[in-house]
Amino acid sequence: MTFTPAIDPDIEYPDSDGKPMADNTEQYEWIVKIKENLEILFATSPNVFIAGDLLWYPVQDKKITGPVAPDVMVVFGRPKGRRGSYKQWQEDNIAPQVVFEILSPSNSLEEMERKLLFYQRYGVEEYYLYDPDSHSFQGWWRQEGLLSSIPEIKGWISPRLKIRFELREDGLEIYSLDGQKFLTSIELSQRLEQERLKAERLAEYIRSLGIDPDTL
Repeated sequence: MTFTPAIDPDIEYPDSDGKPMADNTEQYEWIVKIKENLEILFATSPNVFIAGDLLWYPVQDKKITGPVAPDVMVVFGRPKGRRGSYKQWQEDNIAPQVVFEILSPSNSLEEMERKLLFYQRYGVEEYYLYDPDSHSFQGWWRQEGLLSSIPEIKGWISPRLKIRFELREDGLEIYSLDGQKFLTSIELSQRLEQERLKAERLAEYIRSLGIDPDTL
C-alpha cells in the first residue's frame, strides 16, 4: 500500500533543512540500526509509519520554531508510504508518538533543549536520547501531559514499541520482547545466511530419510 499525502496549494514547506543526516559514521549506523530494526519489527503492521531524518511540521504555521527532523520517529495510526516530510495536518493530526535522537559532537546543549521543548509541546509520548561516545542514554515518557525523565532507564520497556533497553559497559543494546537483539545491517545479513544454511541442512536431512521436503 502506497500512501500519497494531499498537496496543500497555498503554502509550501521544504522537504529538507539543508543539514546532513549524520555527522559521523557511528551516529549514522545507530540511526539506521534503530530505524531498520523497527521496520522489521512492525513489518506486518500497515498503520505504523517509521522514518529517519524526516522533517516534521506539527502545525500549518510557518512561524513555528523548527521544524525538527527526529533521527528516528514512529507514528502509530498512519499508513506506511513515501513522504517528503511529515505534515501533521495531512496525517489526521497524529503526532509521532516515539522519537529517537543520536547525539553527535556538533549537537549543542541549546539545540537539544530546543528539541526536548518541541517534543514536549507537540505531543510526543516517548523520547529517547543516546550518546554513542559516552554511552549515555536518557529517556522521557509523557505522564499527566508532560514529558518526564525516566529515572531508571536500564531494563526499561517502551510502552508503545514494546522493546527493552539495556545499557552495558560497551554501550546500548535494544531487544524485542521475544529476545531478538537489534542488529546492524551486516549482522542481520549474517543471521539470514545462518538461517538459510540451517534450512538447507534440514532439507538435506529430510531427503536422506526418503522424504521430499517440498511435500511437507
